[in-house]
Amino acid sequence: MKKLIGVLALSSLAGTALAAGKPCDELKAEIDAKLQAKGVSAYSLEVVDKGSATDKQVVGSCEGGTKEIVYQRG
Repeated sequence: MKKLIGVLALSSLAGTALAAGKPCDELKAEIDAKLQAKGVSAYSLEVVDKGSATDKQVVGSCEGGTKEIVYQRG
């Protein structure tokens, strides 16, 4: 019984960590590294509030889904 309670407690903590999402700076750095590895140049990545990206391509979501990372060539 104690093992079951321990497993349930750890599961709930892991679920909370996953639901929180990655910090925007960390995810932006990962996306930037992937783009550079593919040889992409002349682009910008920007962190914006969710839903405010109008003419840019959304390439990631962070801060528990409240922010988006947008990509624009240029």
